[in-house]
Amino acid sequence: MTVSETSLALVGDIGGTNARLALADISDAAPRISHIRFYASREFPQLNDVIAAYLRDTGARPAVAVLAVAGPIENGAVHFTNLGWSIAQAQLVQMGFAQARLINDFAALALATPLLRDDDLYTLGPDVMGQPQKTMAVMGPGTGFGAAALVRGMGRETVMASEGGHASFAPADETEIAVLRFLTKRFGHVSNERILSGPGLCQLHQALNAIEHHDHAIDDPAAITQLALSGEDRALRTVERFCAILGSVAGNLALSYGAEGGVFIAGGIAPTIITILQASAFRTRFEAKGRFADYLRRIPTRVILRGDPAFLGAARVARELV
Repeated sequence: MTVSETSLALVGDIGGTNARLALADISDAAPRISHIRFYASREFPQLNDVIAAYLRDTGARPAVAVLAVAGPIENGAVHFTNLGWSIAQAQLVQMGFAQARLINDFAALALATPLLRDDDLYTLGPDVMGQPQKTMAVMGPGTGFGAAALVRGMGRETVMASEGGHASFAPADETEIAVLRFLTKRFGHVSNERILSGPGLCQLHQALNAIEHHDHAIDDPAAITQLALSGEDRALRTVERFCAILGSVAGNLALSYGAEGGVFIAGGIAPTIITILQASAFRTRFEAKGRFADYLRRIPTRVILRGDPAFLGAARVARELV
């Protein structure tokens, strides 16, 4: 290693599909990320096995560890919502780190938003400035659906994590009411995540096909998006509806957080469907909030294109530990 290991942090972005680990040089306010590795989550019994493999692979001995994890953190520990792993900060210290923190993955993304550059982002809808010193919200569909905000005001900022993916889905028209009825029979409670996620895209596709009396429904989100991008009718209608619902939820979060600094769309799905997303009703539905439409028109909506934004947020936390 060319950097003093006291200035190195292990940073992670741990999701239901992949465990991503990297080293962050935290000697400067703009962290430098290197040695990125991806591990298939389901190939390891527990997260500490992934970390041990990474340390062997890189030969690094970073001083601190900060992991952004997909799940609520309680008493310094997490049980992953969409994966059978558990880990505690105390376990990380036992592995040899002087300091360790677990943070919500979308909290890490919220912390990263001020560090993102123009070429890390894709603007959806009008290119409005918003108020960069005000609160920013980040949300997004992937294996699940996450949301958080970087609350800013009076010269201070703090992260507000949430479990917004598990808030109730609110239909906006007759088709979505029918989708809600279909999914209620299947699940009881229908959350945003039941639709706005990889598995949710399949659920939405099945619901729309059932409503239209089509028997066959694709059970692979990647296949649905690929077919939609090629112009296949039923897949395209599913992805367009997905984008419209995403816009409604983004508008709700902008109002709930007062996110005048912008709403950022993260996760693995949005960048893959960005042409459909830009042409869809996303922005129309984002703004369609009655008396607060003008308020929302002034708020920018952007897709995060950078592949490792959670590392930046985790590195910010790591720098505060040393």
